[in-house]
Amino acid sequence: MSGSFRIGRIFGVPLRLHWSVPVLLVVIGYGLGSGTLRAWVPDRSSTVYAACAALGTVLLAASLLLHEAAHAVVARRSGIDVEDVTLWALGGVTRMGRARQARVALTVAISGPVVSLVIGGAVLGAAVGLHPVAGWSLPAALLAWLGWANLLIGVFNLLPAVPLDGGRVLHAVIWLVTGDRDRSEMAADRGGQIVGALIVAAGWLLILRGAPGALWLAVIGLFITFTAGVERKRVAVNAALRGVRVGDAMSSPVTTASDWLTVERFLEGDAGQSGHAVLPLTDLNGSPTGVVALRDAAMVPADRRADIRLRDIAAPLSQCTVARPDDELNEVVQGIRTRLGLLILVMDGLRLVGIVTPRDLDHLFERRATGRTARGPAAPPRWR
Repeated sequence: MSGSFRIGRIFGVPLRLHWSVPVLLVVIGYGLGSGTLRAWVPDRSSTVYAACAALGTVLLAASLLLHEAAHAVVARRSGIDVEDVTLWALGGVTRMGRARQARVALTVAISGPVVSLVIGGAVLGAAVGLHPVAGWSLPAALLAWLGWANLLIGVFNLLPAVPLDGGRVLHAVIWLVTGDRDRSEMAADRGGQIVGALIVAAGWLLILRGAPGALWLAVIGLFITFTAGVERKRVAVNAALRGVRVGDAMSSPVTTASDWLTVERFLEGDAGQSGHAVLPLTDLNGSPTGVVALRDAAMVPADRRADIRLRDIAAPLSQCTVARPDDELNEVVQGIRTRLGLLILVMDGLRLVGIVTPRDLDHLFERRATGRTARGPAAPPRWR
């Protein structure tokens, strides 16, 4: 996720933090210290309220982290690759591979909400136990707030709306009953769009009735609606690409540039004027070494272009998505995890034989829609 940075590892999985999390925690902490705790337990000093609020926000962040860690741990134990866990303003995101069985998908999806509900119940029980003890009213109030917050997180995440965990649970249950993965995903995504729209409507209704804090609810609804729509498109693309080989979609021959060229010669030459947004690079032997973005080349200061070579500003081959002509295109596309986006270098051994871009996928969909199996004369690929 853009705007996030790595802060460590949790259970062996890289942990990332989005810049929005500290902002959200400050907002939550301010509301907790200046409003909730003062209303529940009055007549304490501002320092005490501030300290309890800070502790409460840290504990809430830790509980959110445990929620996402549950997904990651269960997924890894089920044989699913987990790339990282990212905390952000709307909770957390665990990037992982796809489950191959409905039961596994169900277990992974439900693990997070279960952890939140268990934490919420345990903490709330501790608050109830501490409340009658003299002098422990403020800690009891803090635990009660934390318990209810976790219960709310657990219940909210069980709403049948992708990308919430409840949407993943719905998908897994329908998949388990029908045996049709694509139909179950489409149903869950459609449910996400409906639930998201209802949340937006509820948020705006509350705002009109004088509750400005409901704006956050409307934002969450918009996010759910948008994400569910994106998921539906992804499922449709996966279905369209099933059974297609990389070689069926690639453009060939490919315009390339030599990695030893200076930026100046590159921009003045035919490759730099080709209109392509990205070009593969090759070494003196013609073997691919990476890709260079025209935008990166253009950003090099004019007085340094004669001294900097393309390989100095290029993304190396190790950061590119590489596939063979016979590879399943669907699996390659789903496995893309680079900042370059949908850009696939197609290689036969050490030789670059083609490339796949979004434009090539557009051509592929057009051919499949019209029932054509041959590309015919193709214009030079446009990069975007």
